Amino acid sequence: MYPSPRLRYQPRTYPDQRTQFENGDLFRKLTRESEVRYTGYRDCPLSERQVRFQQECREGHADIAFVSTGTNLALSFAADPWSDNPDDKLPIKETVDFDKEQGKVHLKSRFIMNGVCVVWKGWIDCNRLDGTGCLEFDEEKSLIEESLEREREEKFAMQLREFDQQQRLYSEQERQAGESENLRRMRRSTGIKLEQPL
Repeated sequence: MYPSPRLRYQPRTYPDQRTQFENGDLFRKLTRESEVRYTGYRDCPLSERQVRFQQECREGHADIAFVSTGTNLALSFAADPWSDNPDDKLPIKETVDFDKEQGKVHLKSRFIMNGVCVVWKGWIDCNRLDGTGCLEFDEEKSLIEESLEREREEKFAMQLREFDQQQRLYSEQERQAGESENLRRMRRSTGIKLEQPL
């Protein structure tokens, strides 16, 4: 029997997300408001890209890049991206707002980036397909995620204990089966008949 691989829990977020956000080089660069561009459908003519960009925003997603760092993000503008409710996957005025400024769309997206809960906020000109944006630390979601992380870790530890217990039970059954088989062979080779089957 092969030894079982040791399973390891991999958390979705850092234990101290705020420190990671404040000290990470990439986060420090992205917290400054800087130029962003829509990166979808680059091979298409500008007029088609303009239509597709607005359509994607209304559907609740778009590909955006920070020009200064080259950081590409596939943003979701869902009302609640972590919800299982299909209605929460749709964008709302708070996340996609075409009415705030004429010719621009104001966007907001919440997600986990490099183990830290963040909010992307910015606007994009609907004609030029560029604008400005930045990342902010998502305090509210980080507290929720820390609580969920503790629950997931406890559940994983419980499942690991159950798995180890099943492995020990299986190994013990294999050992007993091997001993019984060895006893049968020994009795056969010596000519001793078994009165009761083992």
